Amino acid sequence: MLFGSSGIRRKYDQVLADTALRVGSALTFRSKNILIGMDTRTTSPLLAHLVMAGVTGSGGTAHLCGAVPTPTVAYYTRTMDAGCMITASHNPEEYNGLKLFNPDGSSFTRLQQAEMENLIKTECWTGWKTQGPTKTADALSAHKTAILDLVSIKKPITTVLDCGNGAGSLLSPTLLPDAGVKTIAVNANPSGHFARPSEPLQENLGNIGEMVRKTGADCAVVHDGDADRMMAFDNKGRYIGGDHLLMLFALYLGAKRVVTTSDASMIIDEIAEVHRTPVGDAYVSEELLSWGDFGGEPSGAWIFPRISLCPDGPYAAALFCEIASEWNIAEKIDAMPSYPILRESFTDTAAREIMKKLGAKSPTDGIRIAEETGWCLIRASGTEPKIRITAEGKTTDYAKIMLEKGRDLIKQAKTA
Repeated sequence: MLFGSSGIRRKYDQVLADTALRVGSALTFRSKNILIGMDTRTTSPLLAHLVMAGVTGSGGTAHLCGAVPTPTVAYYTRTMDAGCMITASHNPEEYNGLKLFNPDGSSFTRLQQAEMENLIKTECWTGWKTQGPTKTADALSAHKTAILDLVSIKKPITTVLDCGNGAGSLLSPTLLPDAGVKTIAVNANPSGHFARPSEPLQENLGNIGEMVRKTGADCAVVHDGDADRMMAFDNKGRYIGGDHLLMLFALYLGAKRVVTTSDASMIIDEIAEVHRTPVGDAYVSEELLSWGDFGGEPSGAWIFPRISLCPDGPYAAALFCEIASEWNIAEKIDAMPSYPILRESFTDTAAREIMKKLGAKSPTDGIRIAEETGWCLIRASGTEPKIRITAEGKTTDYAKIMLEKGRDLIKQAKTA
């Protein structure tokens, strides 16, 4: 499969360059006006120009918006037929890739991805007399204005902002001050070289909590490489886990129907009706096309249909600051339930075959077994010959029971 759970992604090489050209060409089969944006990686301009060449060489019009966050491309695609973002999201600098968007900001569905994979193999190139034009698009200003129209800071607050030297550096450092937030920005130079690992995990953000405490800030917000993700710290300088952020947003928005992934904690089920999808924000986006008020996954991808169906890190950052200006975040988080989660992985070269025996439609999507007191998720790794088990219970004992059920199912599949 060319597409993964969040677009096309791989280490930068000739194959990726060839793919970019072919994707641009294939996009024009059904879409003539294509928006093209890119993150701050050093390989992104070349790939963006290859997509542009594919679009114009096949008779389409390429609208270039330069280096911007992924959600900026998704938002502005409403004025186009389709959008293409050059990014590898939170992956290390040597990676890059492509994400494709519909006019409503949703990622290409699995059906659209399958169609694209077929079209990439087809010759869509046109003659020299029918080349398409290139135009520029100010997507960044439009996205910023839309966010500012939706956010209202209730009282003066201070936030620490860490952009990780990614595409968020081009929007959030001006967005938050313009919204009325005093902003202490770090790693906000869009150099294309990341000062920290791009994924906004707690272990990658060691000094942010201390900065909150030393400066007396009310919160902190952090982005990954393309700013489709946002994670946060509370007013005590504590990192907020993704499950609690999901719950916080749902509570603040009054969301009664929440879409999240199969690995999200069951705490969200205590405040909303929940639909679960396989792991990957594209699946959450696809489900929100037909159901739900709000969606997200614990990795930091938050989708607000009021602005688009793409995870929007800058909007999430501004909304979190709005919440911090109205609520005591630390008190709200401390009042939320927290259940033990256990994780294990097993190396097995037959991981995918085992998952198929267990009835998984997709080995990497896996299967989820849910009971009243806990659940477990069994899935094959997408990058290694491993099976991963995640189990959660209302107590540690219940979590251990669910983990053991996952182990037993794997053993049974191996001997079947």
